[in-house]
Amino acid sequence: MIEEEKTAMSNLRAVFYVSDGTGITAETIGHSLLTQFSGCLFQTDRLSFIDDEEKARETAERIRRAGERLGTRPIVVNSCVDPQLTAILAESGALMLDVFEPFIEPLERELGSPRQSRVGQAHGLVDFETYHRRINAMNFALTHDDGIAINYDEADVILVAVSRAGKTPTCVYLALHYGVRAANYPLTDQDLDTDRLPARLRPYRRKLFGLTIDPQRLQQIRQERRPNSRYAQLETCKREVAAAEVMFQMERIPTLSTTNKSIEEISSKVLTTLGLQREMY
Repeated sequence: MIEEEKTAMSNLRAVFYVSDGTGITAETIGHSLLTQFSGCLFQTDRLSFIDDEEKARETAERIRRAGERLGTRPIVVNSCVDPQLTAILAESGALMLDVFEPFIEPLERELGSPRQSRVGQAHGLVDFETYHRRINAMNFALTHDDGIAINYDEADVILVAVSRAGKTPTCVYLALHYGVRAANYPLTDQDLDTDRLPARLRPYRRKLFGLTIDPQRLQQIRQERRPNSRYAQLETCKREVAAAEVMFQMERIPTLSTTNKSIEEISSKVLTTLGLQREMY
């Protein structure tokens, strides 16, 4: 057992997402890279707002100590725009992966213009119009969650599914990242007694997108929410999912299974299918 623990420790790599801003960009790109190496073990940490030399030196020392503790070379996914801060971080001895470096020089050549190293441009509050669009979309998603409000005139999309199939988190993601006004409608037992759309949804057919899910996965999710209830029984989940899928097929509603899909994947599919052209903020 001790030998196994030693082996696991020797294979563990410390990975740091370091940024002079929020670190969202570094973490997103870094996570996408690490998932390509499923046989490796990673211990990740996001270090945000490393925006002066003192913080950079403290961070470099922290990274160096992590490498010594684990006995493996740390990995740094870096999105600091100041080359001086990057140089200080490199003193840690870590493998430095600069998020911007592969792209800056080709872009400078193509555009005939040097980069302007400004911190916080990717996620900063630089456009009040788009910021308020996101806030309004978020408010819309919250007030139209689980059929709380049924006036869908201003909705960009309405997600339709049985309870706990992923409607709410997808709506929130669409609002926060794309400014999409997303509502969701939970299919009730009464709705599922027929294979036709609920009357309140029929005027909005072009905005509808159906979500389905594997009944066993749905049972696991519901069991965590309401243990040993009829709501969480596998037979209940099977019946509801089957009825919802028949409805979607009969009404020709575009549908996606959320069983093995991330919120990002679900959202991208929704936007593409419904032809909603929105840039990520």
